Amino acid sequence: EAKNSELKNVHGYDRANSYGLESMKMQGAIAIFVVNLKRILKF
Repeated sequence: EAKNSELKNVHGYDRANSYGLESMKMQGAIAIFVVNLKRILKF
């Protein structure tokens, strides 16, 4: 639940930045990558 909250509130995953399913998939992939990268760098 906290991971989803961080994605939505901090990284803008709650709204699409542009139109289309492909752009939303790309936005989701980038947001998830950034969150995972932040977690890896904290170790």
